[in-house]
Amino acid sequence: MKTQWFIGLAVLFCILGTVAWAADVTGTWKAQVPARDGSTREMTINLKQDGSSLTGTIGGPQGDTPIANGKVSGDDISFTVVRSMGGNEVKINYNGKISGNEIKFVQTREGSERKTEFTAKKS
Repeated sequence: MKTQWFIGLAVLFCILGTVAWAADVTGTWKAQVPARDGSTREMTINLKQDGSSLTGTIGGPQGDTPIANGKVSGDDISFTVVRSMGGNEVKINYNGKISGNEIKFVQTREGSERKTEFTAKKS
């Protein structure tokens, strides 16, 4: 009986430790995102984390666009942005890995194999 109690307590501490060490990505993040022509464009990402849920906006030439389906799990982050391009809606998926004050993102456009990698830094 004592062994089961000890194992249960150990599991609880592991879970609490994981939650305590989970990154909070709330804040403003800035990134230089590479464009097709080799230039870069600045992107501002405003995030608000509530547990594992994530909301916010991405700022760009078209103004601020809200993010959807935002999630944080440990040091993984993901969300989607829907933008209008040429009269069509385009879904852009963002997946990232949090490391301190940086997030290394991979951006993919739905229906395309092209990937764009960039790093956002908390400002």
